[in-house]
Amino acid sequence: MQLTKRHNEYWHKNLIITAILLLAWFVVTFVEAWYARELNGITFLGFPLGFYMSAQGSLAIYVAIIGIYAYLMRKLDKEYNVDEGDLE
Repeated sequence: MQLTKRHNEYWHKNLIITAILLLAWFVVTFVEAWYARELNGITFLGFPLGFYMSAQGSLAIYVAIIGIYAYLMRKLDKEYNVDEGDLE
């Protein structure tokens, strides 16, 4: 099956969104853990930042990443007329 130019544009934008959000996930998961000792010198809500990010902060960011992905993909689907409409 040959993809049209419009399909390729959609897929390319989808890959860019996914790559950016995966980069954010990588930073929150691995880079934060790598620099946890240095981050513990900073406090956030009374907790060392490295501890807070490992305990709760990264989980909140994961949920935000999922929400951002859903929002951006819905917007992209509407732009390329492949949305499923209102699901009620």
